[in-house]
Amino acid sequence: MRHRIIVLGAGYTGAVAAGRLARRLHREDVAITLVNAERDFVERVRMHQLAVGQDLRLRPLGVIFDGSGVELKYARVTGVDVDRTTVDIVGESGAETLEYDTLVYALGSGWHTRGIPGVAEHAHELAGRPGALRLRARLAELAAGQPVVVVGGGLTGLEAATEIAEARPDLDIALATRGGLGDWLSDKGRRQVRKVFARLGITAHENTTVTAVGADHVSTADGEVVPAAVTVWTTGFAVHPIAAATTLDVGENGQIVVDETMRSVSHPDVYAIGDAALVIGPGDKPLRMSCASGVPTAWQAADAIAARLTGGKTPTRQPRYVNQCVSLGRREGLIQYVTADDRAVSTALTGRLAALYKEVVCKGAAWGVANPTLGVPTRRRRVLREPVPQDS
Repeated sequence: MRHRIIVLGAGYTGAVAAGRLARRLHREDVAITLVNAERDFVERVRMHQLAVGQDLRLRPLGVIFDGSGVELKYARVTGVDVDRTTVDIVGESGAETLEYDTLVYALGSGWHTRGIPGVAEHAHELAGRPGALRLRARLAELAAGQPVVVVGGGLTGLEAATEIAEARPDLDIALATRGGLGDWLSDKGRRQVRKVFARLGITAHENTTVTAVGADHVSTADGEVVPAAVTVWTTGFAVHPIAAATTLDVGENGQIVVDETMRSVSHPDVYAIGDAALVIGPGDKPLRMSCASGVPTAWQAADAIAARLTGGKTPTRQPRYVNQCVSLGRREGLIQYVTADDRAVSTALTGRLAALYKEVVCKGAAWGVANPTLGVPTRRRRVLREPVPQDS
C-alpha cells in the first residue's frame, strides 16, 4: 500500500509542498492528494490589484500539476480528525472522507475582524479573491469625490490605499492606523510612504483606533466620525478555525504549534506550514503571516517528510527575513531591508526601481508555485518498507 499524503490548501505553501514532495518521492510509493476549494492558484499578494480592476493571469492548478502524479480534489475542507487520521471534505460530487498517513495542513488565513462592530456587515477585505472581487464591484459603483477609508497601516493597508488612490484619483482616499504612518519602517522608508501619500492625495489618520464600522462611516475611539462610502479592513489575518477544533496543540490564535521541521508537537503525522503554523524564528519570535514566511516552511516540511520516509537526514533550517517588499501603486514601491528577525535597518530601496523589484518578487513567487520543484534534485528516493519512526 502506498503512503498516503494529503495536503490541505493550494496557496503558496500548499502548492509548493505538494510539488516538492512529488519530485522527491517515487509515485509507486506515495499517493499525494492536494485539496483546494478553487480550481486556480490565487496570487494573494496581488489582491489589491484585482480590487482596482486589473486582470490577473489565471493559473489553473490542473495545468500546474499536470503529469506530476499529484491528485487534485476541488473541495472545501469541513473537518479534520487527527486522532482517526481522516479529513472531511465537500466538493462537486458531495461529501467525502479521506484517510491519510501524513497530513500537510496549509489552510492559511482569512481577514481578521477583531470583533469590531459592523466590520463583518459593512467592511470589505482583501484576504482572498472573492473579497477582492466584491470590493472591485463596489469601487466601480462609486462616483467621483466619494470617500474610501482603509483601516490598518500595515503592508496590506499601505498597498491597498495607494493602489486605489492611483487607479481612482477622483475618489477621496484615507487610511486610519493605530500608530504613526509606517512607524515600523526606517526613516527613509517612512519618508517614502509620506511622499507617495502626499502625491496621491491620501489622508492619513494617525494614532487612530477604529471602534465601529457603519454603512457610510467609521467611528473612532476619540469620538470622530469619518465618512466612508467604502471601508477596506486590513488589520491583519486570522487563521482558519478548523485546527483549533481538533485535538492538535495550537497557540492562542489557533496556529498549530510545530517543531523546527514543521511537524506538530502533539501529532507527529501532521505537518503545518504557512500562516497555519506557529513557527518560532530568529530572536525567538513567531514568524509573521506572509508569503515570505510561508514558502520556506513549505520547503522545510516537504524535505523533512521525504527524509523521514526514505531514511535520509532530516534537514533543519531556520527561516529568516531579508526585506519587506511594498508596492505603492504601480509606479513606486519600497523595499525595506530588515534584520533576520524582521526589524527595519536604515537601508531601503525606493521609487520606480523598488516597484520593479517588488514585481520581480511577485512573479518569482508565482513561478515557484507553477514550478514547485525548483531546487529539488531530480532523483526520486524510494520510501522504506518500514519508514523511520515518526518520533525520530
